[in-house]
Amino acid sequence: MSNNLRKLRNIFYYQIFNVTLLVFTMSNAVNAKNLVYENNWAYLADTVMGGVSQGSAEFASGALRLTGQVSTKNNGGFIQVRTRVDPKEAKGRTGLKIKVKGNGEIYYLHIRNASARLPWHYYTANFSTNEKWREVIIPFDQFEKSATLMPRKLNPDTIKTLGLVAYGKDHKADVSIANLEFY
Repeated sequence: MSNNLRKLRNIFYYQIFNVTLLVFTMSNAVNAKNLVYENNWAYLADTVMGGVSQGSAEFASGALRLTGQVSTKNNGGFIQVRTRVDPKEAKGRTGLKIKVKGNGEIYYLHIRNASARLPWHYYTANFSTNEKWREVIIPFDQFEKSATLMPRKLNPDTIKTLGLVAYGKDHKADVSIANLEFY
C-alpha cells in the first residue's frame, strides 16, 4: 500500500471516529431530560393522614415552586410535589442533578421505586437552599432508605416517582426547582 493511500485511509478512519464520538456525545446529551415541566407534578400533604400542614405548588418562570407551612401537629409534618418517572430514564445513570433556590431551609428528594411497597417507604437525600439559583448533584448512593424492610441501596433501574419534599419540623417552606435530571 502506498504512503498516499495509507494517509487517506488514516484520515478516513479518523473522521469516522470523530463522527462516532460526536453522535455518542449528542445521544448522551439528549438523554439528560429535564423532568420539571408543567402538568407533570402532583401536590400532596400530610392532610391525607390527618396532619395539618398547608401548602401549594405552582409553575412560574420555568420553575416549580413549593410553598407552605409545615406542621408536625397530629403526627403530620410534610408537603410535597411528586412526579412519575419512566424507569428507563434512570437506567445506567449515577444520580440526580437539580437546579434549586429557596429560603435557606433544608429540603429533600424522595425516590420511590419497586422496593417501596408502603406509602412511607422511599429513599431520601437532602439539600440546602439559599436565595440564589445553584446546581446540586446527588449521587444515588447518597440516598438512604426510610424503612428497615427495604434494600440498603437504591436500585435506580426501578425508579417510579420523584418527590420534592419539605418535612420533619415546623417551618415555612419555600423552594423552587428549575431543573431536575438524571446524570
